[in-house]
Amino acid sequence: VYNPANGDAIASVACMGERETKDAISSAYNSFSHWRKLTAAERSTCLCKWYNLLTKHKEELGQLITLEHKEELGQLIPSMANKQHVNQNTEYSSYSCFSTQMHICDSQVLQVVTGASDIEFYAEEAKRVYGDILPSPLPDRRMFVLKQPVGVVGAITPWNFPLAMITRKVAPALACGCTVVIKPSELTPLSALAVAELALQSGIPPGVLNVVMEDASKIGNALLESPQVRKITFTGSTAVGKKLMAGAAETVKKVTLELGGNAPFIIFNDADLEAELSASLAAKFYNTGQTCISANRLLVQEGIYDKFINAFSNAVKSLNVGNGFSEGVTQGPLINEAAVQKVESLVQHAISQGAKVAVGGKRHNLGFTFYEPTLITDVKNEMLMARQEIFGPVMPVIRFKTEEEAIQIANDTESGLASYLFTNNIQRSWRVCEALEYGVVGVNEGLFVSQVAPFGGFKQSGLGRESSKYGLDKYLEIKCVCMGNMG
Repeated sequence: VYNPANGDAIASVACMGERETKDAISSAYNSFSHWRKLTAAERSTCLCKWYNLLTKHKEELGQLITLEHKEELGQLIPSMANKQHVNQNTEYSSYSCFSTQMHICDSQVLQVVTGASDIEFYAEEAKRVYGDILPSPLPDRRMFVLKQPVGVVGAITPWNFPLAMITRKVAPALACGCTVVIKPSELTPLSALAVAELALQSGIPPGVLNVVMEDASKIGNALLESPQVRKITFTGSTAVGKKLMAGAAETVKKVTLELGGNAPFIIFNDADLEAELSASLAAKFYNTGQTCISANRLLVQEGIYDKFINAFSNAVKSLNVGNGFSEGVTQGPLINEAAVQKVESLVQHAISQGAKVAVGGKRHNLGFTFYEPTLITDVKNEMLMARQEIFGPVMPVIRFKTEEEAIQIANDTESGLASYLFTNNIQRSWRVCEALEYGVVGVNEGLFVSQVAPFGGFKQSGLGRESSKYGLDKYLEIKCVCMGNMG
């Protein structure tokens, strides 16, 4: 495992493949009969203990994420929508847009607390899995509905939020009574191992939560081919999601897919400049632009285009690039060399098609996988930069004239995960948010995440929803029971 900020090897972990994955599936399958028979209150107690351990060790876990992933220790501090007190310190379980000022905060610790809050939420929801009594069509029959755990779940998680993506999937699965085999990214396996260790310490029985690492192809095939695995949940690229969906069809597994995005960030003439500037900066450069809900296209109405570009350029220039352990850093490196090369290719293609670099546009002088915070103007929606997910610190800007044109440009993509719009016109906010073909829409809000809100996409951005009460349903089977001769 390497630190992308300097290329240093920080740890070695086991290289696993088909055999180890089959062992993990057997372990999860054998543990399922016991775990599902526990009462909801008993499972809830285990999850609560797990939540407490994660919050107790949030500082160490935050440092671990920084080491293997580089996410910035110094970050734009979010303005929180929902607060809780943990260990007598104010922490946050969900957040909306970023504040208008730049502060220093430990964003990895925030990730840990946010991920732990998923566990706390589903610890409570475990006791709210309700069935139904149905009106019978005949007097001597009684009909009712049971909700039961789907079984063994294969959870495949990405590197960009190596802890929170695990808890978002595992917490509802365990709450329902399922057991899990986790395949974390081979780039960031240490967070997964730490989370699993704390799960054991919390009293979750061995075999209920299993981790397999490294050979993605062999592990994925083993999960897909096993009839004992009844559901696949995946966060990652659309291309891999399609392969998993096709593979799951062979054994008719349930699938939840949270795939790539191409988020538009629409700014109308009547929007509040200060609010939109802060939110758009965070929506693009948080986590070095490496989130599935990062703003991928900035659409600015022509009436404020020049004014906004000037202000945004100055804000981008103020971002501080460096190692995540350095104080005051607001942007770290990209995850690896391939990510840098992709960003470089998209920038060069845009320039060749007539786009202009307003800020940045090249590798940072720090070397390794650092790239300058970049602003590209005169972008057209047919350019590759506007068609593909950049996944890096580059903001392309598209000028538009009318509301109808903005909606057309925003929806002109195969993706449909997150979108954002800024306007002080309440009628326009309703019209546009209803017209946008996206599963998540922020109106006068930038990035927002909450365990109480359903998360997922339209079109090729995925299937199903995660988080909230809607995320719980994806780990349950619905069984209808008819009892005859009851007269």
